Amino acid sequence: MFSDGGGRALTGAGAAPWPRQPGLTSRPHERRLRRMAPHDNRAWFLLVPALTLLGVVGALPLLAVFNYGFHDIFTLKDVHWVGADWFADILGSDRFVASLGRSLLFSTLALGIQVPLGIAVAMLLLGQGKGAVWGLMLVALPLVVPWNMIPMLWLGLINSDSGLLGPGLAAIGFDWKFTGWHTWALILAVDTWHWLGLVVVLAYAGLSAIPDAYRQAAAIDGASRWAVFRHIELPKIAGALAIVFLLRFVDSFMIYTEAFAINAGGPSDATRFLSLELGEEIKGFSYGQAAARATLYFLIVLAVVWAFVAATREREA
Repeated sequence: MFSDGGGRALTGAGAAPWPRQPGLTSRPHERRLRRMAPHDNRAWFLLVPALTLLGVVGALPLLAVFNYGFHDIFTLKDVHWVGADWFADILGSDRFVASLGRSLLFSTLALGIQVPLGIAVAMLLLGQGKGAVWGLMLVALPLVVPWNMIPMLWLGLINSDSGLLGPGLAAIGFDWKFTGWHTWALILAVDTWHWLGLVVVLAYAGLSAIPDAYRQAAAIDGASRWAVFRHIELPKIAGALAIVFLLRFVDSFMIYTEAFAINAGGPSDATRFLSLELGEEIKGFSYGQAAARATLYFLIVLAVVWAFVAATREREA
């Protein structure tokens, strides 16, 4: 088919012109745009129920806690305004600074242990074929165990009289009741056992989504296993690891059940984290001070998360 130079189509040399149909364009994407329905913003109204529910269960309680932080609360009907006194007392306390340091150190150690270990386990499972499913189920099993049961299971496991590991640990001098770093090691072990499955599952999902063509090209180029991980696999799973870092930081920073059940912040306040300070005030019915402390903790976590997200975006840019 030829053109006569005037936009009309010819079926052959010297053939009669074939007039173009009115309104028909030769560009396929323009025809698709014309067939598309106009954008309807009414679909946003479908989010109203979800946003309303989120505001009721999320925003309103947060605002209530923030408001209570400026009051001294004896009963719900006996509330007195104290301004920022609770915040000043907490921020000026040496115990707050020490507990903040312990919580940050615990989160750093937990992430430093669990993330590399989880990636290593995920890489081992990646080459197991169908057996990887059973491995993922095994490492994810602790995730479904109730939180309050986990420290009880481990305390029974390390019991010197009847525990499976108790006699062996006692033989090497492991004393988690009166030695601070032993208590830290136990809490880190319990937390790692509980949450390693989350890291493994997310890392495995990211690794298994990488096309084999990348690894095959690297093998042709003679790249080492470390080079493949460093330049191919790690960048590809960066998004999944970012989720892991955020979830694990928020949870480990406010660890409470394991630390309280194992040694209640001891020995000598060695494991007295921020969450234990908050728990004591709630149990002591100091609700105004507890609300102020909870608000400060929320702002600390929010600041760390914001800094992490900003650093991640800057790195991607």
